[in-house]
Amino acid sequence: MKEQKNISKIDQIYSEYKERYIRFALSYVRDKDTAEDMVMEAILYYWENRASLTDVKNIPLYILTVIKNKCLNYLQRLRSWNDLSDKILTDQEWDLKMRISSLSSCDPAMLFCDEVQVLLRKAIGELPEKTRAIFLLSREDEKSYKEIAEITGLSVKSVEFHISKALTHLRQRLKDYLPLLLPVFDFFYN
Repeated sequence: MKEQKNISKIDQIYSEYKERYIRFALSYVRDKDTAEDMVMEAILYYWENRASLTDVKNIPLYILTVIKNKCLNYLQRLRSWNDLSDKILTDQEWDLKMRISSLSSCDPAMLFCDEVQVLLRKAIGELPEKTRAIFLLSREDEKSYKEIAEITGLSVKSVEFHISKALTHLRQRLKDYLPLLLPVFDFFYN
């Protein structure tokens, strides 16, 4: 009998407040399906946890609070995603600008210029032995990180670390020549 009373009560709350709850959520999440899902999840959450929520005096208010928290979580995830998207777009934009700049300043004859190759080889020669060997396996022998890991007995993460270390060193060491060297580097090492 008590269970029937609980069902009747939640049914009444659902009927009376559903549209208001949806409008509330919709005003923040701006997507009707998401708002409706949040309302249903909040009501379901209350229903499933009603036994431990005996001290809740105002059930509609409690459900609205759950909806509010769901909206906050949704918006925070959305903000994090947007921040990440902006960073990705910024990185992609930088990469595109660098490629355009490199291509604009590229002299195909320079790809074979001994002086440029000497600069690149010198910078590679400055790398620690293990890092240099891993880098050359990747670029000259065109080995995958997994293949390099098998050859060297290192983990793939260690190989990634050494490649990253080599690229950072080359970027720093050759920063004044980077727009000129990118086509050379790509030509000889990709």
